[in-house]
Amino acid sequence: MPNLLIASTNPGKLYEFQEIFAGLNLTWLSHVTLQLPADLGIQLQVDETGATYAENAALKALAYSRASGLLTLADDSGLEVEALDGRPGLHSARYVLDPLATDADRRALLLKNLQGKPRPWRAAFQCVLALAQTGGDLSLHTGTCPGEIIPEERGSNGFGYDPIFWLPQLGRTMAELTTAEKNQLSHRARAVLAALPTLQKLLAQ
Repeated sequence: MPNLLIASTNPGKLYEFQEIFAGLNLTWLSHVTLQLPADLGIQLQVDETGATYAENAALKALAYSRASGLLTLADDSGLEVEALDGRPGLHSARYVLDPLATDADRRALLLKNLQGKPRPWRAAFQCVLALAQTGGDLSLHTGTCPGEIIPEERGSNGFGYDPIFWLPQLGRTMAELTTAEKNQLSHRARAVLAALPTLQKLLAQ
């Protein structure tokens, strides 16, 4: 079976990609083995110093591909809120400076910064996937999930900003979706869909 390395130290990221791939129900994808660097004994720290999602995804994908000799997938993502001029954006995971801050702390700060600004608070989750080949060739693929921020938390699934990210077309927050539902419309799922033709071509080589 062909191997695809997921450039992350987070087992949850591996599980999410496994679920997205499984939900696509494509025969050729079912033969692909997803691995984490830890599975190969690779310990690597990549500083996300890029000025864009694409730059950060590329940094991770290229570094792990060189270290592993495998086709490597990396992603970078963030939440962009229109009323905050696109913030927190690249800094979504580090929106609160305290290294011990929780997802709840980040949601609370976001809502605090939105106080007094007229609703609806339009927002979008953005994702860029990078596919790096062992020779250094790189391709980038994007996915967007539009919605709104609401002032009260709803739902217990998901993580991060999901409980306050409202999907008007569904009348639910991202945290109120099942895993299967989220994996059909999330920004990461849409980026995977965009990457499929390239991924299939590379895995067949």
